[in-house]
Amino acid sequence: MQVESLQGSIVAIVTPFKNSGQIDFEAFDELVEFHVNNGTDGIVVCGTTGETPTLSDAEDAELIARCVKKVNGRIPVIAGSGSNSTSDCIKYSQKAAQLGADALLVVTPYYNKPSRRGIYKHFSQVAKNVDAPIILYNVPGRTGSAIDPETAIELAIHHENIIGIKEAGGDISVFAELLANKPEGFKVFSGDDFLAFSANGMGADGCISVVANLIPADFHTMMKASIDGDLETARKLFFKYRTLMKLMFVESNPLPVKTALALMGKVSEVFRAPLCEMEDENRDQLKFELKKLKLL
Repeated sequence: MQVESLQGSIVAIVTPFKNSGQIDFEAFDELVEFHVNNGTDGIVVCGTTGETPTLSDAEDAELIARCVKKVNGRIPVIAGSGSNSTSDCIKYSQKAAQLGADALLVVTPYYNKPSRRGIYKHFSQVAKNVDAPIILYNVPGRTGSAIDPETAIELAIHHENIIGIKEAGGDISVFAELLANKPEGFKVFSGDDFLAFSANGMGADGCISVVANLIPADFHTMMKASIDGDLETARKLFFKYRTLMKLMFVESNPLPVKTALALMGKVSEVFRAPLCEMEDENRDQLKFELKKLKLL
């Protein structure tokens, strides 16, 4: 499926676990169908929200293959395939493409904090060695390194298969730089639910979203309306869900969103260590907001 025209609400889907700690593939299938049936425009599997750091290579591969099979071409499937090792990132990316992912979400190398030149060389080598569309992923709060707008644009100019960026640095001015200078056709997605409405107003292409796990239909509507210039509709939905969007990060993602899905009866409230259950005060606050929005 072509991802070059992808816009709107792209959910960063959670990975459900059974009480035993094993992946709950039946619950995962149900989540995928929930999104397809409620207007979600694309699915990111094996991303941060999917607790990828705790998954084995075999589990990653099985989730990607499962998602591709379940979606069956109805919407694009984007697989997280990043690593802080360039050779491993190439290996993971090649495998995800072989499994049928329509595009790859490749995060900046984490922990080892490469220079600007090192980041450019990392993504350039991945692009040269992987026959699939690549979306860069900038999330310095998680990785300790950042892709600045100039580097992202340079990569897009020199590599046809680098088609977009998920920008999750939390700075609206970065969107302005990307959107003002990007080459034609290069996609800019917000990685921050709260900034997506504003970014779309400047010309961004939507959001790779956490909160869309909970409100797929309304988040799709908000993204479409904000992209199309229907500010009245988009603004109404933004203010309706602004508190819920903030609560998605009251503790480390994916703790709040997965807890919310458990409260909604869609997954078990099970995490893999070192992640664990939310603090009672935060969980109660989340539950109150879900009740207020009639999501329980």
